[in-house]
Amino acid sequence: MAQAKTFTQAELDQVLRHVAKSRYPQRNRAILLISFWSGMRVGEIAALLVSDVRNEDGSVKSEVRLTAQQTKGRYARTVFINERLREELAQYLKTARIRDPQQPLFFTEQSKGWSANTLTQWFYWCYKRAGITGASSHSGRRTFITNLASKGVGVRVLASLAGHRSITVTQRYIDVNDDMQRRAVELV
Repeated sequence: MAQAKTFTQAELDQVLRHVAKSRYPQRNRAILLISFWSGMRVGEIAALLVSDVRNEDGSVKSEVRLTAQQTKGRYARTVFINERLREELAQYLKTARIRDPQQPLFFTEQSKGWSANTLTQWFYWCYKRAGITGASSHSGRRTFITNLASKGVGVRVLASLAGHRSITVTQRYIDVNDDMQRRAVELV
């Protein structure tokens, strides 16, 4: 099975322009960016509750603590949220007007939480309608890891951020591209 497509910034911008015209633009933007800017798996995104990301004072947390039940490997882990993503999530939470902290962070038209499978399908159709081929629900995660690797982040840190117990798994996520190779040879 082929690996998920790694996005360029132009391709991500293309998808963001597409979702800006969708029925739930702020929700859809937040779902995409949490994938691309935190590296969370689709099942982890689907399992998020409001209380996982929002502090009692209404601010967005800088660290999301996923329980073992929310992760693929059934190991609790911490996901670090950068300032840009905190701002995006704060905007989304304002528009969503979610009151109950135990409600799913992202919900469907029927006000139900997403299943991992349903959210996987959402990503597929979102990318397809935006004109991006070869992309899947794993593309954001793979792009996150590849972008950090291209900026010199070590594989051990990448493995920890991805929630991988083996650096070998993390290494398979890194997509080597021409820009990375050009920068590498300039180091000689």
